[in-house]
Amino acid sequence: MLIKQTKASDVKGSEITPKSVFMNRRRFIQSAAIAGLIPGILPKDALAAESGGKGMKLDGIIKSPYSTSQEPTSYDLVTTYNNFYEFGTSKDMPALLAGDFKPKPWTVSVEGEVGKPGMYDFDDLIKPHQLEERIYRFRCVEAWSMVVPWVGIPLADIIKRLEPTSKAKYVAFETLNDPERMPGQRRRVLKWPYVEGLRMDEAMNPLTLMAVGLYGEELPNQNGAPIRLIVPWKYGFKSIKSIVSIRLVEEMPPTSWNLSASHEYGFYANVNPEVSHPRWSQAKERVLGGGYFTPKIETFKFNGYEEEVASLYDGMDLKKFY
Repeated sequence: MLIKQTKASDVKGSEITPKSVFMNRRRFIQSAAIAGLIPGILPKDALAAESGGKGMKLDGIIKSPYSTSQEPTSYDLVTTYNNFYEFGTSKDMPALLAGDFKPKPWTVSVEGEVGKPGMYDFDDLIKPHQLEERIYRFRCVEAWSMVVPWVGIPLADIIKRLEPTSKAKYVAFETLNDPERMPGQRRRVLKWPYVEGLRMDEAMNPLTLMAVGLYGEELPNQNGAPIRLIVPWKYGFKSIKSIVSIRLVEEMPPTSWNLSASHEYGFYANVNPEVSHPRWSQAKERVLGGGYFTPKIETFKFNGYEEEVASLYDGMDLKKFY
């Protein structure tokens, strides 16, 4: 099934920021860091993103029918404009500070209501499955969006292999907690480690992806290497990065942003233009790549994936369960 979204939200090539323009912005930030204008950034950190280059190519990728027909946002923008508080609270900081992070070797703990619990090596968790490229719209709660060609595996395939029991109603995820490797965790901006969760039917939906790459390459550190969650009909804060733990549980698990500000961030986090964030409207969004003064466009319910996921929430008050 091809998810075509030829609506006002389609991204045109003319709206993508040229690489030279964006790189000039990065170089300004890096120069400011070297000069000491941005506190807490060492010169080697400021140069990390510039010297790192692209990641290793991933082999055996198939093109998934679960993709939008929209043109992807530029690689430079997707890899330098990130929310990843473990490496800093501004959008530039993850690319600047994550260069020395080593995502391999990596293990993921599987616990809870499963028939096959244990500590799984990254390769053992991933290799039995077919890698797919899926071009998804990605919508942030701060009212910006981009289009990303993720590479990954349906979460449902992994869960089935783990043999969930009848008591498994939710899937809980946890990010690495290591302030030495993730300097943003030295500040108490959130309760670490970062945690997220999905209802089981959300996790088993064919759109839900465990991403291990983008643009046909391994995930860059700043994008959540080596493995992260992608749930395209939800706001970006549900897409937990650098996952080290998967637990199948009977009760709804805690989630980081709900713990931090429950009146602003609910468990479900579905894209819903009818429900405003307490500090801004969610009715419109700005597609990244066209500059700050690019006119905003209408936000679509469930981020344009309503046909595929609306049935998951039949009978629910989506203003109450936001």
